[in-house]
Order: sequence, then C-alpha cells, then structure tokens
Amino acid sequence: MDLDGTLLGTGGVLSARTVAALRLVRAGGARVVVVTARPPRFVDRLVGHAGVDGVSVCANGAVVYDRAAGVHEVVGPLPVAVARRCAEVVDAVLPGAAFAVETGRRVLCGPGFRRLFRGDPQRVDVGSREELWAAAESVVKLLVWSPAHEDAVDVAWEVLSAALPLVECTHSGGRGLLEVSAAGVTKAATLAAVCAGWGVDAGRVVAFGDMPNDLPMLAWAGTAYAVANAHPRVLAQVARHTAGNDDDGVALVLERLYG
Repeated sequence: MDLDGTLLGTGGVLSARTVAALRLVRAGGARVVVVTARPPRFVDRLVGHAGVDGVSVCANGAVVYDRAAGVHEVVGPLPVAVARRCAEVVDAVLPGAAFAVETGRRVLCGPGFRRLFRGDPQRVDVGSREELWAAAESVVKLLVWSPAHEDAVDVAWEVLSAALPLVECTHSGGRGLLEVSAAGVTKAATLAAVCAGWGVDAGRVVAFGDMPNDLPMLAWAGTAYAVANAHPRVLAQVARHTAGNDDDGVALVLERLYG
C-alpha cells in the first residue's frame, strides 16, 4: 500500500485505528508491504511502530528495503547519462526547471531546487548541474521541480512522458514536482517481483493508492482501492473506492477483510 495521501493522514501521521488495522492484518497471517515514492530512510520513521512487514518497496520501485536486515537494494538504477539527457529534454519543455537526484541514501539538490523535503537530514545542496551528476553515486530517480508550471503538472507529465519514451515519468503529488525513473521501473513491477519471491500472485494482493504513480500497482493487484481524496485520474480508473486518508479509508477495508 502507498503511504502519503493513502495510509498516512494529513501531516504524515498514522491514526490509532489504522495502526490497529495493520496489526489485525498481521495477526491474520497476511503481509503488509509499504510501496512508496519515498526513499528507505523515511519508512522506519513513518511506519516503523505500526507492525508493517520488514520489506518495503521504495522510490517508486527502484529500491527494495529490508528493514529487518537494515539493507536496501537498488533494483532499477537510472544511468547518469540517461538522467543528463532527461534534464536536456526537460530544459526545452519546462524552461527554468530545477533538478535533484535521489540516490537511495541521500537527495542531491541542484541549483534552484528549493522545494523542501520536510525532515530529510540527508538533503545535500550542490553548486552546479555538473556537480550534481558528478556527486551522484547512484540515481534511483531524477526529481524535476518547476514552480512556474506547478498548476499544470499533469500536462507537463504527459508532455515529458511522450518526449522521454525510454524512462518512466510520473508524479506522486508534490506541487510542480515530477519524478523520472529507469525504463520499466514502477511500483507494480517491483512489488510483483517481491510477491513472486514469496509465492504470492496478483490475485491474492489487495492494494491501496491515491496518485498516478500508484496506477500500475492498482492495475496489477487482484483487488485495488482508491481513497476518496485520490487524484481524479486514479478515481476514474480504479473501480473500488474507500474513505479518504484522514477518515481511515484503508483501515475501513482492512477491518472488513480481516475482522
């Protein structure tokens, strides 16, 4: 299940009811897997107390994080050369856009990237675009922030997706923020691989989400729910809906399934 806007309430907190529902699922013998756009370093802080499973899918599918072992594996790196080419295309489509690189361990923010990542102790500002590429020990996703286009992010996403066919371009809710991953890297692809390792097929998976980056996962899962506060595209494409994230929408479904 997705975190922000889905499992987490406003302000990034879990309600007591949601925590109880997650523990009910675990007591029923099912696994709870976080599938998030966030990098691994946020997972423990946000849901480490809630009884979720030890394996999480992070960075839109580019990283598998084993919390129990304290290690993460980059399963879908974006080559630096491809990231540089993406930036060149973005410069033409979204003039004035700024860039950051998420490495899985830290986020490197290039000139003009002033969007704050609340509470992220691993934000590092670099002085030039070239320094950004040179400092990236790995790229799990390229972040594009365009404050001049923040009210037209869907249009920009569609334009970039057409212009960059060799990568995955999506967004997860940040105003003016687009995310670029390596080709074939999605929440769905990595979750499917994790589930296959457990011998679990899509028909036995219940998924929850709210944003366009969740759509591949919601389409793959045997049972999928959009929360009421979801992006209009998600509400239109997902048949089952539940209450919003601030009204314990995920917990309502889990209680019905496992209570």
